[in-house]
Amino acid sequence: MQSSRIIRTWHDFACKYRDNTAEHDMRETALSVRERRIRLVMYIQLDGQILYYEKTGSGEPLILLHGNGEDHHIFDELVRAVQNRFTVYVIDTRGHGESATPKEFHYRDFGTDLNNFIRDFHIENPTIVGFSDGAITVMCALLEKKQSGENGGILKAKKLILCGGNLTPAGLRFSDKSKIKKDFSKTKNPLDELMLKEPDITPEQLSDFTMPVTVLAGENDMIKEAETKRIAAAFPNSTLEILKEQTHTSYVIHSDFLKDYI
Repeated sequence: MQSSRIIRTWHDFACKYRDNTAEHDMRETALSVRERRIRLVMYIQLDGQILYYEKTGSGEPLILLHGNGEDHHIFDELVRAVQNRFTVYVIDTRGHGESATPKEFHYRDFGTDLNNFIRDFHIENPTIVGFSDGAITVMCALLEKKQSGENGGILKAKKLILCGGNLTPAGLRFSDKSKIKKDFSKTKNPLDELMLKEPDITPEQLSDFTMPVTVLAGENDMIKEAETKRIAAAFPNSTLEILKEQTHTSYVIHSDFLKDYI
């Protein structure tokens, strides 16, 4: 297994330190006086995959995972709302934002990246929010960790919040799936292809995970309500809420709505 390393991309305000697993280079970037917070802006190489992430705030660890075709900025408002209570990690998924683009896209690899991130930063008992593809990433990470026979990591998460996730492409509403197919026929975007072919998760695979899980979806979501209920029913310690007058994205993207669920 390759060790992780932080890659320095700035020269001003850079400091270097060493821990027992890797040499880290970082730059601390002060944001506006109005925001009054320090954000660490960094890249990390995890088993060959370079991911961009930001870390801000103080308190218990919170990891935020965005959806397909987005980046960490969708959580800017939420980060500002919770940074006084949590140490917040926002990650650009492989092939998104400022993270490196792989040759192929598979949700299982997104899950591997999440597990490696938690492992290499020694993050204990995190709360994890996964939106859309981010929710799928969390479920894939759980399955990978279980299959490995290892303890700890995501299996010791304090809480999981899964927003607008699906178990298979059949969980997408027909009209939304048709639109993705149409877009893919024109653009051949591999991220559209990913949504059309994956994931492939069964409810039975999720039945052994006993951490608290909150499952959310909008009343007007692109995910079938039956699929959302199927996910919630699969986890033995879950709560389900279908959010009135909300869409797939409205309560997550550039919103602090989730702050009361964390």
